[in-house]
Amino acid sequence: MTKKTAGIHHITAFVKDAQANVDFYAGVLGLRLVKKTINFDAPEVYHLYFGNESGSPGTAITFFPWATSRKGRIGGGQVGIITFAVPQGALPFWKERLRKLDVSFRETERFSETYIQFQDIDGLELELVERAEGADSKWSFGGVPADKAIKGFGGAVLYSLNPESTMHTVEHVMGLTRTAEEDGLVRFVSEGDIGNVVDIKKDEVPHGSGGSGTVHHIAWRAKDFEDHEDWRDHVQTNGFEPTPVIDRQYFNAIYFREAGGILFEIATDPPGFTRDEPFEALGEELVLPEWYEPHRATIQKGLPPIEVRVLEADKQ
Repeated sequence: MTKKTAGIHHITAFVKDAQANVDFYAGVLGLRLVKKTINFDAPEVYHLYFGNESGSPGTAITFFPWATSRKGRIGGGQVGIITFAVPQGALPFWKERLRKLDVSFRETERFSETYIQFQDIDGLELELVERAEGADSKWSFGGVPADKAIKGFGGAVLYSLNPESTMHTVEHVMGLTRTAEEDGLVRFVSEGDIGNVVDIKKDEVPHGSGGSGTVHHIAWRAKDFEDHEDWRDHVQTNGFEPTPVIDRQYFNAIYFREAGGILFEIATDPPGFTRDEPFEALGEELVLPEWYEPHRATIQKGLPPIEVRVLEADKQ
């Protein structure tokens, strides 16, 4: 029997400026900074997580802000567009908000849905779509009230170097269902109610290059630690070479690169972001794993100060 993921767990991208990243995703988009930690593999770099009120699976977009990083190029072997879901009837609010904040956008349609597409400050391609399914966010910040707030991921558009192989992996390894085809895109849907719609370009996309403004990896959901071990066996049985299980503090992870060049992760839903901070204080302090605690002073000294702040335009 084919295993089936509930959908996207998180998406991680490279950016340059940490404060500008916070200003955009918390200030403009109204997401909650739920965790301020470091890249465990490069402790001189932040790892920032934004999501709904708790950063629940399917809502968390994460970033490695690296001031000296090169500019990336979006292309094959990457997530091309990140889709966020908003409540039904919320797109007029978001169009007005983006205009107010001088964020250029365009309106488009695919698969009978209306999207507004725009870029963040690093050039990441983003879009908003109204969806009825998925729990509404309870988080309100700046000029974004909870009833208009981003719920989490609507999904993503994948750019592949080998589209047939990527589509086979998404359908037959990750367990999504192929539901429609239109204008050179094929749609796949998972069983979850958030982060559950993935569109894949049918034609090969020229190779992208990593750097600021590009996605590093897309993570899929495993329901618990036992399920995660099963996923590792399942991926390996299907001819891939997954990494050993890695403890990322807030989830366990395995990684593998599918044949179209996109780095896939499978991450556990538990334990979540409240394992080392109370819900009320999520994202307020720099949190380090225990093996880095002896080096806290040195690490903090090397990181730029950041703060979650209301944009000036929202104070007027």
